[in-house]
Amino acid sequence: MAQARSLFVTLEGIEGSGKSTQIGRLASWLEAEGHRVERTREPGRTALGEAVRAILLDPRHRSLSSLADLLLYNAARAQHLAEVVEPALADGCLVLCDRYKDSTLAYQGFAGDVPLAAIQEIHSLPGLARDPDLTLLLDLPVEAGLARARRRLAEAGDRLGRFESLDAAFHQKVRDGYLELARRFPARITVIDAAGSEDEVFVRLRDALAAALGRRS
Repeated sequence: MAQARSLFVTLEGIEGSGKSTQIGRLASWLEAEGHRVERTREPGRTALGEAVRAILLDPRHRSLSSLADLLLYNAARAQHLAEVVEPALADGCLVLCDRYKDSTLAYQGFAGDVPLAAIQEIHSLPGLARDPDLTLLLDLPVEAGLARARRRLAEAGDRLGRFESLDAAFHQKVRDGYLELARRFPARITVIDAAGSEDEVFVRLRDALAAALGRRS
């Protein structure tokens, strides 16, 4: 497969959908195919992003308002775009990002109480206006995703994080929000069935990404 032009690809999904596992496999496959890959995540990668991540995912901060969430995430996002994403794209890399602004729309918008228009307005500001070229949405039932996420944390000896500890009703709103975004932006968002084995899900993701790369070659 020939090296495509720079491409910004995001992975989205509810807790336990398998994004973090699959993004590593996708990066390895892309590199084997000859692509230069920048793998990253939100919030994170920058010093500011990691500090914000520690606040946002700590269950002690469960009382954070949706607006506080929104502003913290986007402070980290602006720095992430400036330090990591934009330089990598300018250098011709394919950027794979674990979560991006669709997470904000789903969690703080559809499942929270921040108006979607306000979230979109913030993302129209210089430094935050970058849209993904492709979003791969890993979708599965909430009960299955939460069971996976909580089992993973238990096996690692970790306590439930801020979002894993929220009830199924919240996560159903998140899932419904993601699927609504997929309906609104079908040219950008591809829904991937995240049920089944890790290998089965990887093949679905790989095929969707290969198709997108073929269209851009």
